[in-house]
Amino acid sequence: MKPGIHTVIYITKSSFSSIPKKNTTMKKYLIDTAMTVTLFLSMILVSCSKNKDNRNTNNNLNSQVNNLPNEPLNTDERATLPFMREEEKLARDVYIFLYSKWALTIFNNISSSEQSHMDAIAQLLNKYNLPDPVGSNVYGIFSNPVLQNLYTQLTTQGSVSLLDALKVGATIEDLDIYDLKVALTKVDNQDITLVYNNLVKGSRNHLRSFYSNLLSAGGTYTPQYITQAEFDAIINSPMETGN
Repeated sequence: MKPGIHTVIYITKSSFSSIPKKNTTMKKYLIDTAMTVTLFLSMILVSCSKNKDNRNTNNNLNSQVNNLPNEPLNTDERATLPFMREEEKLARDVYIFLYSKWALTIFNNISSSEQSHMDAIAQLLNKYNLPDPVGSNVYGIFSNPVLQNLYTQLTTQGSVSLLDALKVGATIEDLDIYDLKVALTKVDNQDITLVYNNLVKGSRNHLRSFYSNLLSAGGTYTPQYITQAEFDAIINSPMETGN
């Protein structure tokens, strides 16, 4: 955070009490401008605070993973780690695309969270000396052909309308929760289980956010991967700590 970001100058109506009545229009303009600037700065401070909380959460998870033992990997762990690395990349890349298309803040915020999910999986790949399927691949490029096709499908669907874009967000989190929960039934290493559970928690929060935005936009969402009962339990429960 840059020095001075916490310095907010508050301008009130009393500051303009000396302006003559004939300048009422200018006085109102100055007051409205001051209020807008104050609100904007407040939003910056909230965003900085949220980013700091996310960094603290990520650092804590990284420390926990490092402190857990290296355990032998079973076949499913070797398969799910690279897949989940790219599935989190899929979420990040689609959200970056949708933010560039619609400029809706939720896509920018959650794409940053998906980057932290990618980093968590990358830490495990590095810890167990497994190859990283992302490598030098740029945005929108995937080693897994299924995920490559899904990226094209989701970005195409999300380009139709803002409502469709929000549905794409809900779909991605729906799929992510499903795949992670399936993976959790096949892994037993403590560090992998810890990371996957953390990612599921983050995806539940993301699903809550997308669904809330969908409702506000006059839309709705029916789960395609997790059960309706699980979906209802998620959207009717509060946000969880983590990202």
